Amino acid sequence: MSGRLAGRVALISGAASGMGAAHARAFVAEGAQVVLGDITDEPGLKLAAELGDAAAYVHLDVTVAEEWDAAVKTAVERFGKLNVLVNNAGILDGGPLGAYTEQQWRRILDINLTGAFLGLTAARDALAESRPSSVINVSSAAGMEGVAGMHGYTASKWGLRGLTKSAALELAEHGVRVNSLHPGAVMTPMIAGEAAEAGVTEIDRNQNSLKRLAAPEEISNLMVFLASEESSFCTGSEFIADGGLTAGSIHM
Repeated sequence: MSGRLAGRVALISGAASGMGAAHARAFVAEGAQVVLGDITDEPGLKLAAELGDAAAYVHLDVTVAEEWDAAVKTAVERFGKLNVLVNNAGILDGGPLGAYTEQQWRRILDINLTGAFLGLTAARDALAESRPSSVINVSSAAGMEGVAGMHGYTASKWGLRGLTKSAALELAEHGVRVNSLHPGAVMTPMIAGEAAEAGVTEIDRNQNSLKRLAAPEEISNLMVFLASEESSFCTGSEFIADGGLTAGSIHM
């Protein structure tokens, strides 16, 4: 690797598996130090051990502000600073109106959207002190269009896209860039489980232009770009990696 993230310290939520773990590995390979946040401690600790001295694991429920504060503190105390925040944690569920419950709605918004807001709030000062800094909010192709039967998920990902823009405008003067990343279906444990049951896997496989799902590492390549100064003039923008799924449906 070329050391594109040398000297950078990143905090990644939902880092114990799937895309989060792929991002962590890519960051460390490019020279970064990472704090891995997740609610599944065993795989998180295992990944931290795999990555060695460049990584630390913290238990992080993204819906709890105090746990975000502790994660940011760990980054600063362990590695001296924080200049990359990756709001990656998220869940997916679905169901038709009338069957989709208020509990489901509130839970998915709490994790996918409020969790990112709490992360931004907790990390704001540390990011500003370590400028130039970067925030990457992991939205979805569903944050660019509607998806029938995926009401909470779609709303949360559109909301994350809006939060990205408002935060980008506010934090630019502090040297913090904020962008959203919009993957299509990626071959992760979530896609193999919940998303497959909801039909998302086949939708993406059949409707995107490339006729396949992404490997996590393909998304991590874009994540490294957004975390690095290679993207120094990019803020408040959407970066889409969906195999062409939304190519014919995006309205500007």
